[in-house]
Amino acid sequence: MRVFVTGASGFIGSAVVAELLDAGHQVVGLARSDASAEALAAAGAEVQRGALDDLDSLRAGAAAADGVIHLAFIHDFSQYDAAARTDVRAIETIGAVLESSNRPFVIASGTLGLAVGHVGTEQDRPDPGSAAAGPRVAGAHAALSFAARGVRSSVVRLAPTVHGQGDHGFAARLVDIARDKGVSGFIGDGTNRWPAVHRLDAAHLFCLALEQAPAGSMLHGVAEEGIPIRDIADVIGRHLSLPVVSVPRDEAGAHFGWLAGALGIDVPASSTLTRELVGWQPTRPGLLDDLDQGHYFEGKVA
Repeated sequence: MRVFVTGASGFIGSAVVAELLDAGHQVVGLARSDASAEALAAAGAEVQRGALDDLDSLRAGAAAADGVIHLAFIHDFSQYDAAARTDVRAIETIGAVLESSNRPFVIASGTLGLAVGHVGTEQDRPDPGSAAAGPRVAGAHAALSFAARGVRSSVVRLAPTVHGQGDHGFAARLVDIARDKGVSGFIGDGTNRWPAVHRLDAAHLFCLALEQAPAGSMLHGVAEEGIPIRDIADVIGRHLSLPVVSVPRDEAGAHFGWLAGALGIDVPASSTLTRELVGWQPTRPGLLDDLDQGHYFEGKVA
């Protein structure tokens, strides 16, 4: 299958490209920069120059493909609503090209925004207008709407923690905050749970979704339903030889910055239905074991 991949040179995207190539697919990756183009070519993929707001480039990539995996997103939290609108336009543009073809169209989303305090499943749907769901959920709704228009569209909702070598996200940021503050912190009693998945297990799921997922499927890229934040703080504190402390909720913003809004909520999620539907079986290390391998402590995230 010839697969057009947006976000192909990113942390998750580069793993998806490798997974697709190993499975015998041809890959065409969207590249905005020369560095991204060089990385894709070195990995064995073809290059489609363009960006998420270059709709002609997206149309060309989708038109020449047997399937599309959409991973790109502009991670600018100062302009998050604008980034979400760009994402929806990109999804609508790609979906229109694939309409009436039954070609697969897989997009990435997240489990954050599901109801707090119980284990979220693939059958749960956040309200696209709710503050908890965030604006990005509109992209998932846009993608799934194409299932009724002859596109084998599916959504992979990723755990909020996608970890592995090269991670600059949640876990890496917690390590940097601990270094800066001199303590490894958690909010409240730290019993609230966060799901996690290794980037290589997530990449395999995207490949399975492309190959197998029925139109309109919601899948969960969740290997661990919920790890207590206190346990994560304990591992970080041990590796950095720092005390592990509770941060009061009214001080969380000053301590954790942009992470504070999500770090204290209890958001476990299940992938039981996903495993049954496409036969996904995560095999990579869990988050705590991955932290214990040491690579998170070798340098500071910029």
